[in-house]
Amino acid sequence: MAHIPSPSTRRGVLVALAAIGVAHPLSAQGRFPDKPITLLVPFAPGGIADLTARAVAESMGKTLGQPVVVENKPSAGSIVASQAVATAKPDGHTLLLISNGNAVSVGLFKKLPYDTLKDFAPVTTLGFFDLGLFVPANSRFATLRDAVAFARANPGKLNVGTIAVGSTQQLAAKLFETIAGIDVLVVPYKGSPAVLAALRTGEIDIAFEIVGPMVAQVGAGAVKALAVSSDRRNPALADVPTVQEAGVAGYNVASWNGLAAPAGTPPAVIEALNKAAHEAVSNAAVQDRLGRLGMRLQAGTPAELQALLGSEVKRWGDVIRAAKIEPE
Repeated sequence: MAHIPSPSTRRGVLVALAAIGVAHPLSAQGRFPDKPITLLVPFAPGGIADLTARAVAESMGKTLGQPVVVENKPSAGSIVASQAVATAKPDGHTLLLISNGNAVSVGLFKKLPYDTLKDFAPVTTLGFFDLGLFVPANSRFATLRDAVAFARANPGKLNVGTIAVGSTQQLAAKLFETIAGIDVLVVPYKGSPAVLAALRTGEIDIAFEIVGPMVAQVGAGAVKALAVSSDRRNPALADVPTVQEAGVAGYNVASWNGLAAPAGTPPAVIEALNKAAHEAVSNAAVQDRLGRLGMRLQAGTPAELQALLGSEVKRWGDVIRAAKIEPE
């Protein structure tokens, strides 16, 4: 005859199981994290995305008790790093520094090897960084209103420099042209140093560029900032108006980045990563380090990042079609 445990024994077993569950909330998947986490960055070392990833990774590693190792995998459209994360084991140990570049890529490529909106589990935004509209120090334009007035009176005569076709800078310039109702010549360059050189020599009238790397140029008096692209002033250029304040209503552009895991990552793991990222973003040392680059740190919920990604895919897809940029 089978032995039936007494009520007191059964209660003891249930208490023990409950204690195990409390001690190991991820016991079904194993303790998280149980090894170093890899954060793939789709850009080269030294840029603002890379610097953001490294500052946040260091803080998150301390919170999670395992190193968060940054690995750079630069490629056109952020495809290489994104594909690696989309196909990684969904256990939270492989993350992507996702950005508006991922949203832009949907419209720039005929087919991606993953679904940007379905193959990633959003964790949180990390921050937003503005573009600036810069002119040479000796520019004939004292304000952005002056430049827009010139463009309206002289269609096709205002030269606007950006980095490569399909970049956030180039698409932001095309969107500005549309919203301001002007006709300008947008000139793409291979990289930011070439844009800066063209600006300083007067080869272009205005440059659209990330604020952070240009702050030192403004401080040295080499260039002048006419406006910043988002709907709020940038702390690194507090005296510079927004494009909206400068007379172009409805214009609001900010690059952003965040964290994403492979789709199917357990909710408890996403929650742990989100909590660690929030702590990193609120860390005073991280805020100081990235604030000096003109970045506005802002963590949020997975749902907020998913909504942002979806809205950005639509927005930049519309800009790409309006600019008649053929998908590759």
